[in-house]
Amino acid sequence: MGMTMTQKILAAHAGLKEVEAGQLIEAELDLVLGNDITSPVAIKEMEKMKVNGVFDKDKIALVPDHFVPNKDIKSAEHCKCVREFARRNEITNYFEVGEMGIEHALLPEKGLTVAGDVIIGADSHTCTYGALGAFSTGVGSTDMAAGMATGKAWFKVPSALKFILTGKPSKWVSGKDVILHIIGMIGVDGALYKSLEFTGDGIANLSMDDRFTIANMAIEAGAKNGIFPVDELAETYMKEHSSRTYTIYEADEDAGYDSEYTIDLSALKSTVAFPHLPENTHTLDEIGDIAIDQVVIGSCTNGRLDDLRTAAEVLKGRHVAKGMRCIIIPATQRIYMEAMEEGLLKIFIEAGAIVSTPTCGPCLGGYMGILAEGEKCVSTTNRNFVGRMGHVDSEIYLASPAVAAASAVTGKISGPEAL
Repeated sequence: MGMTMTQKILAAHAGLKEVEAGQLIEAELDLVLGNDITSPVAIKEMEKMKVNGVFDKDKIALVPDHFVPNKDIKSAEHCKCVREFARRNEITNYFEVGEMGIEHALLPEKGLTVAGDVIIGADSHTCTYGALGAFSTGVGSTDMAAGMATGKAWFKVPSALKFILTGKPSKWVSGKDVILHIIGMIGVDGALYKSLEFTGDGIANLSMDDRFTIANMAIEAGAKNGIFPVDELAETYMKEHSSRTYTIYEADEDAGYDSEYTIDLSALKSTVAFPHLPENTHTLDEIGDIAIDQVVIGSCTNGRLDDLRTAAEVLKGRHVAKGMRCIIIPATQRIYMEAMEEGLLKIFIEAGAIVSTPTCGPCLGGYMGILAEGEKCVSTTNRNFVGRMGHVDSEIYLASPAVAAASAVTGKISGPEAL
């Protein structure tokens, strides 16, 4: 039997002609990623290992982004730990305040992730880079430590689910709606330790930002990774952002999949995940009047330029509802600058929203938008677990930037069609 895209990448990095699902392998790493929460733990583990430096100072990326700029003394100490480690080991890709962004938007933008790579990160949404045809997955801080020390990691080769995408999404339907539809269909453990492999002519109708969003939330279905084939659009993106050589892998025609699904993108509707799981999905036409208190547009899932453009298109000439808090967070400094130059920030501020420097902040209940008891938030982030953004009795509704922006205007969960 042939191999999937993921299996081919892992085989190549393990120095093997072929691998099969369930096989244990040791693979060479192209990049090891950590942030301000997970890196200090990994750094302490490396100290216990008594290793002399890192395996390759150019193949480690350290991005303080969760509680940055520092929100309190503890976060300041975490960032100091990472900063000193980076200085001590002359880490090339350490990104300080002023240079940093949300890690999973920043790394592709900086050209550090390309097709054919094997990437591990001590953050569950490291699977984002599958949009470029890479194998990327989240690991624990101990695995990050071992990766920084040796440049290798152990993997169990995942089996795969195949998603055949056809058709073209309608005006306000985006990658966020596609992945919420999939998670609602298969459940939060429907792809447990499997690879989500996307194919079909419908991919050509998805922007790179759409693909990053879909790959980013593969973990919300329990997947080990999500991965897209490398087409002309992906190659153009990599050539614009990176000088690195990339390798394109294609699944064999006789590759084995645990299940196959066909999704007609033209039939999808704007989708919202209700509390308290991403699988609890409803389309807008199934939703009654649900008043909300806050909207957050940003995160590693939906803080990219396309997301901000969509939000601006909805908010232009309108104003957020009285008493509504609308928080918009560009994912990187470059995206912030481009949004400013395009006049998007002016639209947001005139609409009564606030714009933050890049940070994960509210997504994990860190800061910049904590919810109080009983409050409801429409968010473009990736998780809506109990207490994820604040009080355990608050509620998070996951949605696309279009739905989030429209909801800010109406004060209730709404799509742009309602304006």
